[in-house]
Amino acid sequence: MLIKPKIINNICLSSHPVGCAADVARQIAYVQKKGTLEDGPKNVLVIGSSTGYGLASRICSAFGSGAKTIGVAYEKEGGEKGPGTAGFYNTIAFDHAAKKAGLYSRSFNGDAFADATKNEVIASIQKDLGTIDLLIYSLASPVRTDPKDGVTYRSVLKPVGNEFVAKSIDPFKGEVRVSTIAPATAEEQAATVKVMGGEDWELWIAVLEKAGVLAQGFRTVAYTYIGPKATYPFYREGTIGKAKEHLEQTSKALHARLQKSVGGGAWISVNKALVTRASSVIPAVSLYISLLYKVMKNKNLHEGCIEQIDRLFRDRLFAGKAIPVDAQGMIRIDDWEMRQDVQAEVAVQWDVVDGSNLHELCDVKGFEQEFLQLNGFAIPGVDYDAEVSVEVLEHGAIP
Repeated sequence: MLIKPKIINNICLSSHPVGCAADVARQIAYVQKKGTLEDGPKNVLVIGSSTGYGLASRICSAFGSGAKTIGVAYEKEGGEKGPGTAGFYNTIAFDHAAKKAGLYSRSFNGDAFADATKNEVIASIQKDLGTIDLLIYSLASPVRTDPKDGVTYRSVLKPVGNEFVAKSIDPFKGEVRVSTIAPATAEEQAATVKVMGGEDWELWIAVLEKAGVLAQGFRTVAYTYIGPKATYPFYREGTIGKAKEHLEQTSKALHARLQKSVGGGAWISVNKALVTRASSVIPAVSLYISLLYKVMKNKNLHEGCIEQIDRLFRDRLFAGKAIPVDAQGMIRIDDWEMRQDVQAEVAVQWDVVDGSNLHELCDVKGFEQEFLQLNGFAIPGVDYDAEVSVEVLEHGAIP
């Protein structure tokens, strides 16, 4: 069948298996070109390993330092009626490339929040790895069923306290509009923290520690975002920000615990703003990213997921010295984004951007391209007019 982007309300409902495989290969090639990371991790578990920063973390671990990796993600397989999710095909492509390179990899397609998944992963670690020295927590699920009480919680992207009114961008229509969003209820705030906060991260560490599979010096890292004050009302001070605050507080507790038990630690990495499934529909954030991309590309500072995580691994986590952190104990790999000159230019453009100068001030094309690439489209070298076989759709076979 022919597979084309199917976009409704800025959400892409299709993915291209061949394009996904090509993009994974591009990321692997980038890491390999940077050279071997001699002091990098050797046995790695990535929770949320199929897309974005999680996938990049798995690639950097495996192809940067030859690590054995286990990945956990919950993705949908394709079939005769249509393709599966991009994460499903990304995982197949990663496993194929790892096998070809002689690297151990095992991928679990299941609910990372569930006790059963945790138990399966632990059994695999005990059998094949013995212990792990790095866990990356990069889960971005909108729904979580708490294994303790069986209640299903759903996260929301809403402001807290007051309604949110701000400029937004529709990159596919090339429009700047004003969006108004009502504030979250107390129940919605609590549910978002349950889904996107640090509770599950802490549960993973607890069961891994109990199973005795944490190596001496074990490290764990979770990812967050802060951004500029222009996005605070909806992001940092909104429901997702409350969840991130909980994640950051969890990191401090885990750090103290791991230092004592295995001489290791837990860190939060504050990463750069990037196009994601969520950012394409978040008011203010989508416009900010479009402005930011234009400025950072002009200054030759732009990074995608793989460039960002490769720099995190090489210059921060495994640089053979104490990990540099800010006053709150967080790793700031968003340092290029938050440079004073970058933010000053973005702020000026923010005040004047409208429909008449959108394409002049914003990197609309770059935003759209990265959005499509998340789903395996707009990848250089891929023939999107070629038929994709059912075998590829059903099994993720590499053509």
